[in-house]
Amino acid sequence: MFAALWLIPALPLAGFLLLVAGQRLSRRAVAVIGAGSVGLAAVVALGVACRFIVAPPPGHAVTQVLWTWINVAGFAPRMALCLDALSLAMTIVVTVVGFLIHLYATKFMAEQGEPPGEGYRRFFAYMNLFVAAMLILVLADNLLLLYLGWEGVGVCSYLLIGFWYRDPANGRAAMKAFIVTRIGDTALAVALCLLFVHLGTLQIQELAQRATAQWAPGSTLPLLVTALLLGGAAGKSAQLPLQTWLPDAMAGPTPVSALIHAATMVTAGVYLVARTQALFALAPAVQLLVAVLGAATLLLAGCSALAQEDLKRVLAYSTISQLGYMFLALGVGAWSAAIFHFVTHALFKSLLFLAAGVVIARLHEEHSMFRMGGLRRRLPLVFWTFLAGAFALASLPPATAGFSKEMIVSAAWGAPGRAGPWLYGAGLAGVFVTALYTFRMVFLTFFGAPGDATVKALRAGAGPDAGFPRLERAMALPLLVLALGCLLGGLLEWPASLGGQPRFVHFLGTIFPEAEAHATLAMERVLGVVAEVTALLGVLVAYLLYLRYPGWMRRLAAAPAGAALRSFWLGGWGFDAFYDRLLVRPYAFVARINQSDFLDRPGQWLAGLNALLHRLLSRTQTGRVRWYAASLAAGAILIVMLAVLL
Repeated sequence: MFAALWLIPALPLAGFLLLVAGQRLSRRAVAVIGAGSVGLAAVVALGVACRFIVAPPPGHAVTQVLWTWINVAGFAPRMALCLDALSLAMTIVVTVVGFLIHLYATKFMAEQGEPPGEGYRRFFAYMNLFVAAMLILVLADNLLLLYLGWEGVGVCSYLLIGFWYRDPANGRAAMKAFIVTRIGDTALAVALCLLFVHLGTLQIQELAQRATAQWAPGSTLPLLVTALLLGGAAGKSAQLPLQTWLPDAMAGPTPVSALIHAATMVTAGVYLVARTQALFALAPAVQLLVAVLGAATLLLAGCSALAQEDLKRVLAYSTISQLGYMFLALGVGAWSAAIFHFVTHALFKSLLFLAAGVVIARLHEEHSMFRMGGLRRRLPLVFWTFLAGAFALASLPPATAGFSKEMIVSAAWGAPGRAGPWLYGAGLAGVFVTALYTFRMVFLTFFGAPGDATVKALRAGAGPDAGFPRLERAMALPLLVLALGCLLGGLLEWPASLGGQPRFVHFLGTIFPEAEAHATLAMERVLGVVAEVTALLGVLVAYLLYLRYPGWMRRLAAAPAGAALRSFWLGGWGFDAFYDRLLVRPYAFVARINQSDFLDRPGQWLAGLNALLHRLLSRTQTGRVRWYAASLAAGAILIVMLAVLL
């Protein structure tokens, strides 16, 4: 079964090539190829996973060498795939969740655009290439091949965010995502160069061994390399200070948002740090910085989510916040907890995006939650599945997927040094903020009196529910499967304090060092109860402010201090405005001054000189034979004189 490993990225890539070449494919054929190729990749991945778990390979890793990529002066990176516990977990999530998103998109995208279904084949071609690039990234056995997948997801994100390219705002959002993540990509490229120059390889396993043998912990080189790796990870995973691109990425269609935010691009940074954990272990100061950035990001993004009115932008800031939790876990050495949160986050965040897409589509592309309301009975399937995702996001039962966040908060409590209590406090505050903005979404969207957009949809035809037709099976099935995953996904790592077994941590134990136990089972129970009570308090505050006594919130928002704070959070804590003044406006000013581009002046002068010489020489072409003969004679005499004199 391991021999079929190459098929996992090859199948979506083949789907991309077929869709690009198939100019005359019917819409049904496009859907079969687009979703089917990713579905087949998921089947192969599940088969490989069963074999890996039942009969683990020697060393708990399989390497499949396809060919030697290049061979120059001893530098011979391979096109090779490496399957171990970490890459297997990532591959299962990318393929399975990616297939469910593709299946949803087969119907969703058929209703989008003007006319409906515009760009259908192009959309699935981009999506297939996106999945293929992410699979190359997580299965690569060397950092150069990983970088190929890294750049691939960056290009695909640009294509998909700007999919509706006729709207200039979408093009600007795509360009912003591409440029901001470019900063991190450059840092990663420099890190790869330093690693090869000083360690002589980019093979991931050899890097870890050579770095451990040659570099002293805390020395300059590991600090510099890991800082650059962190810069690359922060760009792709939208961590401070490179988080500004992700909210604007909502310009893409809803399936794109689900794929980028849940299973692919934004988790690439988390994977990079986890994959190079041996290097970060040699740079404890940078690893602590990872935790600090994660803690700051989860709080800043959570507060920004509280101020948003656009349903998808709330989910976007929520993604940034949850990625902050993953970075917090990586920074305190809870590697398995970070990957477990990646798995559960992929389930509930893709579910929330897909359900939100149905709501927005049914309300004729209305995004404001304050114009929704009263949808609980109009869209019952969407409501119940969205609620399952909300419980998982807020870390509340009956959804078990939220236990991953409790693992991270508990790990922060046990972090060594003085930073531990602060990191724990940030994580716990994030639990409250997450529950607050999550159930703010639920109450504003599905409860209360019908808003303007709901009433408008109800009037869009005959009958009491004319604007809310039944959900197609291709869209309903992914919602149900993902909701089930939210309810049961936490069973992969049921807390030991509740009598469970660390199955997922044990599975990843062949990759990550065993974490030290900093708390007894009794303390873990206490920390779990504190986290649950904090989340419930957030739900209670959301209920009081947005459902029971909404006048309180209106008065609070109308107060000068409340209005100023809301405006500050709504603008993402001023990061966009700061970058606009610091970078964008000066660059645009220089571009306006230099419209004619002074660097082109020397070339323009040379061209002008050539034109002048041409005009002068053309005057000698008179058409008179005696003039030509005299010129030839004079030229011959001049040449003879030069030969004699020189």
